[in-house]
Amino acid sequence: MQKTAVRCKKILCYGFTTFFLYRLVNIPDNGYNNTIDNTGETPDTSTQLCEGNFMEYYENEQKAQRAFLISVDDGTFDAESSMNELYALAESAGAELAGSFIQKLEKPVSATYIGSGRLEELCEICSAQEIDLIIADCELTPNQLRNIEDAADVRVIDRTMLILDIFALRANSKEGKLQVEIAQLRYMLPRLTGKGVQMSRLGGGIGTRGPGETKLETDKRHIRRKIDAIAEQLSEIERHREQLRKRRRKDGVITVAIVGYTNAGKSTLMNYLTDAGVLEKDQLFATLDPTSRALKLPNGVTVMLIDTVGLVRRLPHHLVKAFRSTLEEAAEADIILNVCDASSDEALLHLDVTKDLLLSLGCADTPIVTVFNKCDLAVQSGFVPEVSNAVHISAKKGTGIDKLLSAIEDNLPVRVKRVNLLLPFDKAGIAAQIRQNATLISEEYTADGIMIEAIIDEVLFAKVKDYLVVF
Repeated sequence: MQKTAVRCKKILCYGFTTFFLYRLVNIPDNGYNNTIDNTGETPDTSTQLCEGNFMEYYENEQKAQRAFLISVDDGTFDAESSMNELYALAESAGAELAGSFIQKLEKPVSATYIGSGRLEELCEICSAQEIDLIIADCELTPNQLRNIEDAADVRVIDRTMLILDIFALRANSKEGKLQVEIAQLRYMLPRLTGKGVQMSRLGGGIGTRGPGETKLETDKRHIRRKIDAIAEQLSEIERHREQLRKRRRKDGVITVAIVGYTNAGKSTLMNYLTDAGVLEKDQLFATLDPTSRALKLPNGVTVMLIDTVGLVRRLPHHLVKAFRSTLEEAAEADIILNVCDASSDEALLHLDVTKDLLLSLGCADTPIVTVFNKCDLAVQSGFVPEVSNAVHISAKKGTGIDKLLSAIEDNLPVRVKRVNLLLPFDKAGIAAQIRQNATLISEEYTADGIMIEAIIDEVLFAKVKDYLVVF
């Protein structure tokens, strides 16, 4: 009985997801397992070619998608700046950018978003440059998506879908993944209608309903059930988060929330202050999940520093709704640090975007400290934005951090002082109040009384000011 040889060949793969394809072909065994026939001769290699077994491993190759960006300038926003941001978002998602154009119109065309002439030009560009993906700088209607896809024969997504895709890529925690999933499902639900052959749909209206319509409604019901199930899980997580907030308030924990435009250096600042180990990257939405760490201020007060999700202009309302429990960390904070990239030409606009969202969350009465980060880069560019009471820092180099900590101390909800006291033994009740309501650093019983070092508020300070000890 003839033995067979099995060899493996691996082909290099590029891409994110891989799988193997197996193929058996006949090749000679190169003499390692060739059998000897009755004549004592080695069989002819051509015969062995038909009898040997060879296994090849193939891995799929996924190249970066070539994307083309389109936008309509109707005068309601800065189209050039928004297009630049869309470029950065597409790069953050891993797309290879082939080009873009902006068309000036009084309003987007209801059927195709862009005009018919521009649509023909887009079709020619897609064919000539082998475009894989068209990205529109707005939220397209289902009809606009379908009509552009039919004309260009290229997949089309809009700004919202792109941001949702980035969020899905960066979410790591269970809560983050659920928040992204429910936002995607809510966005997808009204866009199932009109998928044509993909949904096996016969058409719309009287006399055209059939199996396809049933399939469409079945998928919609499935998505609604999925949304309800995820919403229930998020409600449970939100209840748990609320319990944590109540416990912090009960324990007197002071919270400081870091908010701001995406890629403003919030994670870098968090790492510098607390060694949190959060991912730092010059990329939009590099980090998504919130992080909490303790920070001890120079005056001895310990606060809870919370890094929240980054913001972007025209943030999809699906995401705002899904991430509301996370954003409420900022709404419940005692102090908010509004971090902004000082090296950006649109620094002041980014500040306004953040302030508008904070106002919508009910943070009008919360102290907000404006923090201009990356000031070392801003000095090089020759433009340093100025806002009253703003703090200028460089989280990467550590400059200006002392001023930032002082600003946090100045905005603490309760003014505190670090004191050294020598309490008489008959004032032991005050010592008990300090243990219960203040931060006790050290306590020592001496022959002269109770020596205490503590951080106390103004109420306690009024009671113990006669017992202060100056070294």
